[in-house]
Amino acid sequence: MYAPKTPPFDGAQSLAGLAGLDARARDIFRRIVESYLETGEPVGSRTLSLGGIALSPASIRNTMQDLTLAGLLAAPHTSAGRIPTHAGLRLFVDGLLEVGDLTQEERREIDGRLAGRGRNFESALDEASNLLSGLAGGAGVVSSPVRDSGVKHVEFVALGGDQALAVIVADDGTVENRIMTLSAGVTPSTLVEASNFLNARLRGRPFADAKREMTHELEIARRELDQTAARLVEDGFAAWSGGQDRERALIVRGRANLLQDGEGLADLERVRVLFDDLEQKEQLIGLLDGVDAAQGVRIFIGAETRLFSLSGSAVIAAPYMSGRQRVLGAIGVIGPARLNYARVIPLVDYTARVLGRMLDGNDK
Repeated sequence: MYAPKTPPFDGAQSLAGLAGLDARARDIFRRIVESYLETGEPVGSRTLSLGGIALSPASIRNTMQDLTLAGLLAAPHTSAGRIPTHAGLRLFVDGLLEVGDLTQEERREIDGRLAGRGRNFESALDEASNLLSGLAGGAGVVSSPVRDSGVKHVEFVALGGDQALAVIVADDGTVENRIMTLSAGVTPSTLVEASNFLNARLRGRPFADAKREMTHELEIARRELDQTAARLVEDGFAAWSGGQDRERALIVRGRANLLQDGEGLADLERVRVLFDDLEQKEQLIGLLDGVDAAQGVRIFIGAETRLFSLSGSAVIAAPYMSGRQRVLGAIGVIGPARLNYARVIPLVDYTARVLGRMLDGNDK
């Protein structure tokens, strides 16, 4: 579930934060943000006064001005009303948002729609993106799992001259080859020694684990092998990608939802920029890959990500994990900054958990 944690944000140093707001300012700020998230319209002092705040419109305006000077509110165009800035939305999400919970009916719908895809996990990813876009609004987005098969066999094959082929065969049958330039002194026996060393330590292990523990493995190689073979092992680690360069799929559904709130040229231009952003596959996968298990549900608003800084959009994403709690991919919702955070957060969180269970073949 979402745990508030404010990332670095331009201008955050100038904000007093919730601790710096008195009860009046906090109440007015909360009401403005909640009204904006519901209607998308600027909120004026008269609206707040009619909404039950026991203050004069003049007192409300003074407080709104203070919140504007603090960078939490802004006045769009010539409107007398105020809307929250992205910094204000971040402060609200982290400190004032009351996250809801899913109904049993919603949980059953998510379980049923994903389980209906049987053991076809790729189909389940597509359905997860579809159902999030439908239930949460915005665009549903899913990054496909990082392939993390175990290592079956490792070998260095001489090609002649100063070149060799570094080969790694995975349990799922995929093969990764890299041509390497050999350093001086490498003999056929050196190739065999280095191959045997890696097979003894990597066989059956996910190669990503070996890549992360490379420093430790190389230290062992330097102690147990002669200098030439140890160098060959080091070069082999550097050459292999560990499957990281394999094609990753990015599934985006529900783009049409992003057009529903467009009113006027400014909103349509924002949506156009957002559509362009959604086509940046590598950057979007990189953003989702930054969501890890320790962070749980992550929220990015506007300029908190370079990708969506121009469109001013928000991203709510969560990791889905294997039974070993290894993050395989992420799922989320992308939309305007005034997403219904209280509703979308639990939807994304629960859907990610269901996907993780499906990956383990456990639909309970």
